[in-house]
Amino acid sequence: MERESNATAAAPAAAALFAWGANSYGQLGLGHKEDVLLPQQLSDFCNPGCVKSITGGGAHSAVVTDEGSLFVCGLNKDGQLGLGHTEDVLYFTPCKSLLGCPIQQVACGWDFTIILTENGQVLSCGSNSFGQLGIPHGPRRCVVPQAIELLREKVVSIAAGLRHALAATASGTVFQWGTGLASSGRRLCPGQTLPLFLTAKEPSRVTGLENSQAVCVLAGSDHSASLTDAGELFVWGSNKHGQLASQAAFLPVPQKIEAHCFQNEKVAAVWNGWTHLVAQTETGKVFTWGRADYGQLGRTLESHEDWKPKKQDPSLRCSRPSKSTPSSLHCLMGATEVSCGSEHNLAVIGCDAVEESKMSLKTPPALLPRTHPY
Repeated sequence: MERESNATAAAPAAAALFAWGANSYGQLGLGHKEDVLLPQQLSDFCNPGCVKSITGGGAHSAVVTDEGSLFVCGLNKDGQLGLGHTEDVLYFTPCKSLLGCPIQQVACGWDFTIILTENGQVLSCGSNSFGQLGIPHGPRRCVVPQAIELLREKVVSIAAGLRHALAATASGTVFQWGTGLASSGRRLCPGQTLPLFLTAKEPSRVTGLENSQAVCVLAGSDHSASLTDAGELFVWGSNKHGQLASQAAFLPVPQKIEAHCFQNEKVAAVWNGWTHLVAQTETGKVFTWGRADYGQLGRTLESHEDWKPKKQDPSLRCSRPSKSTPSSLHCLMGATEVSCGSEHNLAVIGCDAVEESKMSLKTPPALLPRTHPY
């Protein structure tokens, strides 16, 4: 968002980067593997004022600078850091194989990493046990980022879940790969043939979105989402915790969350945790829904066990209980920045500095889960 210039405005305060929380594999980049209870400043690997984005996976972290450089640290047993080896890394280290190739976005899955370059090419590294690297005939792991050759269109958005990944192209098409959603789909949709994109180990076009143009994709541990240029939000995959705002236990194809769920407003932005979602509408209202047992919805529910998804007829709309219905949080009205971790959220209200920095914390490395989300 542009602002009128103000010649008398004070110079912005110097930026600083801090990390804290679980650190079993050095994912905080502090040089050791001890958990950290209080924020500690990182200052050794780059100028924090140049940090464009921070993201994290199961136990690894990635930083992209304004110049497009990629720095990584943490667990590396499957080569998810893309450094050419499988040793854990305790400090943020530049990914030298990508020097000279400016990075636009990084999405960290559980044990793999998806990388989007500024020219729209997608690369991947780490575990490929479930086809999550999008390289169907590749090895079970890649220790250096490899181009996903089957994504021939320019990509504008990427996402990584537990064992699957997504990409949205400049033309608005959504691709998905990795078999992470297939097992729950087979279990919860007995007798149904799952669409190819749920079982493919190479990028496969997501069906059901042909009449919309995606601008952003998201991935939870066992579900996917896509936001369109018309402000519509589509979701699919597991609905175990009500994160799809549906009555069905599993949605094999994308289903739009109806506008009335957002008070008939268009969705302007959406963020994703492992099993919950947060959306902001065009007027600044913030809605949350999905899993609630760690308080990640920011509201009190009558019971955490007040709803069980049904296995029959995934196309059904429903009279939904509270946790599976998007509900607005009035205290977050007009938030300038929102972020989801695996089971927590952060929001900034009324801070002009966020507009200036445009920093995005997809899953803050300081607060990554140290165990499997289930």
